[in-house]
Amino acid sequence: MPSLRTIDEFGRNISELFVKEEEIEIDEEELLALQALERIPLLWKNSIGESVIAVFSLALSNDALYAADEDGGLIRFDATTGEKIWHNKTKHKFSGGVGVGDGMVLVGTFKGEVFAYNEFGHALWKAQVTSEILSPPQANNSMVVVRTVDGRIFGLDAIDGSRKWVYQGATPSLTVRSGAGVVISQGAVFAGFAGGKMAAMSLFNGNIGWEATVSQPRGVTELERMTDITSSPVIDEQMVCAVAYHGRVACIAITEGVQIWTRESSSSAGLAMDKDYIYVSEENGVVAAYDKRTGAGVWKQSRLGSKNLSAPLVSGPYIVIGDDQGFVSLLRNYDGAVLARAETDGSAILTAPKSIQGGFAVQTIDGGVFAFNTNF
Repeated sequence: MPSLRTIDEFGRNISELFVKEEEIEIDEEELLALQALERIPLLWKNSIGESVIAVFSLALSNDALYAADEDGGLIRFDATTGEKIWHNKTKHKFSGGVGVGDGMVLVGTFKGEVFAYNEFGHALWKAQVTSEILSPPQANNSMVVVRTVDGRIFGLDAIDGSRKWVYQGATPSLTVRSGAGVVISQGAVFAGFAGGKMAAMSLFNGNIGWEATVSQPRGVTELERMTDITSSPVIDEQMVCAVAYHGRVACIAITEGVQIWTRESSSSAGLAMDKDYIYVSEENGVVAAYDKRTGAGVWKQSRLGSKNLSAPLVSGPYIVIGDDQGFVSLLRNYDGAVLARAETDGSAILTAPKSIQGGFAVQTIDGGVFAFNTNF
């Protein structure tokens, strides 16, 4: 078997790793239009430590917003006021988080350690897996699911962290070192992998239910053929959808693993869905909407002032997008019109905004945590 080599995507968009025929500039007219937009009202702001290598996601549970940083900081904020309820300054080097579920707050480390805390910040247990954890561990139905950078997915007992099962997906010789996570739904775990594959496995024993192709490798060189799924899938009651870099966006039937539709797309950031559309943060700063049932293109928005976007968030009638300059933009869901905009601390927002009551929150790589109001 060839040795596994990875390309690091954190802190920059993966598309920067490839030579483009031309650089795409942000024109002055576009910037002036953005500056004239209405401001999204700020609800509150607070902070946690900066993150240089790892990329963290906010997690919400019972009106508590959790954030983590590389230096082992784990904070619980009041999601309504932004007040720090507690700040656990651990001695660990966190690399993946935050995940919540079953009354636990979960983070992973560069050393492959999984730490579970209760909602008061007290340590519950520690588990060891095989390599770095770059995405938030997930908990559901007394199981904790953890993904590692070497392509393995572990099922752990939520009581004590003991290992119940492990799944190893096939990996090509060259992959992207990404923070792609998993989604748990209906007693199954769904995950996308390097090489454009997506799999469904049992939450309770790891047995494979089905494997489907989101995108096929194309080209001659290893770089050209790289079509990794570097973000988490999205799911509803009937279908699960994923997008690959240098590849396609596809929706698969949950029960049979049969492809419903697929369209040309390329994203290292991720996607979101509502009852009508699939929204994808594509390369070069484009947000695209596809009809959820047929995959037909609905709209594209490319005038957001940045070529490196976060994954989208569906927030009522809006789509929320962060970017690498620390701005958040509010798009109208049915036509992609940019309605409002706000700035944070000027550093990149690399993960999807998180829904909170009345709005959303983001975490920047400099450690800023900002909450905004969408009821205006």
